[in-house]
Amino acid sequence: MKIRTRFAPSPTGYLHIGGLRTALYAWLYARKNKGEFILRIEDTDQQRLVEGACDVIYSTLKETGLSYDEGPDVGGNFGPYIQSERKEIYREYACKLVEMGAAYYCFCTKERLDILRGDCEQDGRVFKYDKHCLLLSKEEILAKLDAGAPYVIRQNIPTEGQTAYTDAIFGEIKVPNSDMEDNILLKSDGWPTYNLANVVDDHLMGITHVIRGIEYLSSTPKYNLLYQSFGWDVPQYIHLPPVMRDAQHKLSKRHGDASFEDFLAKGYLKEAIVNYIALLGWSPPDNREIFTLSELAEVFDLSGISRSPAIFDEGKLRWMNGEYIRAMSKEEFAAIARPYMARAIDIDRFDVHLIAQLIQPRTEALTEIPEKLVFLARFPEYDMELFSHKKMKTSPETSLPVLLRAREVLAGLENYSPESVHDALLPLAEEMDIKTGQVLWPVRIAITGTAVTPGGATEIASLLGKKETLRRMDESIARLGAFIQ
Repeated sequence: MKIRTRFAPSPTGYLHIGGLRTALYAWLYARKNKGEFILRIEDTDQQRLVEGACDVIYSTLKETGLSYDEGPDVGGNFGPYIQSERKEIYREYACKLVEMGAAYYCFCTKERLDILRGDCEQDGRVFKYDKHCLLLSKEEILAKLDAGAPYVIRQNIPTEGQTAYTDAIFGEIKVPNSDMEDNILLKSDGWPTYNLANVVDDHLMGITHVIRGIEYLSSTPKYNLLYQSFGWDVPQYIHLPPVMRDAQHKLSKRHGDASFEDFLAKGYLKEAIVNYIALLGWSPPDNREIFTLSELAEVFDLSGISRSPAIFDEGKLRWMNGEYIRAMSKEEFAAIARPYMARAIDIDRFDVHLIAQLIQPRTEALTEIPEKLVFLARFPEYDMELFSHKKMKTSPETSLPVLLRAREVLAGLENYSPESVHDALLPLAEEMDIKTGQVLWPVRIAITGTAVTPGGATEIASLLGKKETLRRMDESIARLGAFIQ
């Protein structure tokens, strides 16, 4: 039997992290087992559709490398792969269930259901449909249908016994049939509910393993009753624990939690995002943390999936993203960092490759880059106390003579490379009988006006160029002199 998994999102907004993890696990399981991965769009809830959401699904799967073997935009032998294009198929199977006695027409009005719901609330009971229309005779049903009375088709759940199945993660799940309601399969507007559509589609598309969120764990028995009514094989279920924002709250697009696109916009690399999502609820056998997508497909196994909720820790994602950034070649990083540099500086004025070399070891998210380079674009107003450094034993008073001598040395340089600036400044320590840091710290403050920079005095002086370096040193010397007086 060839393993076939599916990802079946609803186009009701962006693709949130929990949904992307479901897609990733379904893809990994199929690829690990030389199976097939199918994309199906579940758009039967027409009221909640969001324009452009399908395009987001397609682009996200493409961006993350989760290629699908069948789907709306790639075709396949079991299409259509968009549920709204399968409406008549669902009606056909709903009617078959009615013929078999596994479902029935329900003509109850909203008013009657509201009264029934109110009675349940008043008695402290959970609302459950009372099978009123199941008792209608064939003649009564035909008369109502001939008269055009609106109806839904409800599943006829047994009132006794229990329905059980085995989930690959949570083991045996048993639900008393009396706890389940005769849920609607086909709505009055002719659209199917998830309860019917997912069963019909999973069967007709040959899905062998259903990987989805834990929210379906307790409702799966009623889907299995449909499989049994049709005489179909029941797929293997793999229900995933939730991804939580914290111990109390699930990640939810309704509450504005970030999507894949949001994290890209925050400066995270797609490879790092996918890697981190894979570890949300799954542990590799050797506790390793950094994986390529193909490496994940080799080692992924259901036994590594936890039953416990996974907490999304953006700090951990940030760390992992930094690891990916540091693993890039200098050329790769310079190319990907370039547009972020352009947000802060005129990149035609600076040595982009030198900047990239300086910031790569110090960057965890690409969006940090502009802030790191602001000092290159403009010389800020700054506090003269920045010249004070306890460890290096510097102060405004000790820094002024250093700057005067350093300015003199730099002004005489013909070649203004990082190496030549370095070779010119370092001998000043011996000449002035001070430590190297007591030269370089004042110079860096004098030309940047900031305590933390992605590089030392020699690299930054080279980036700024001789003219701008000397201009900034002159300004700092003047301000420092006035401060000391």
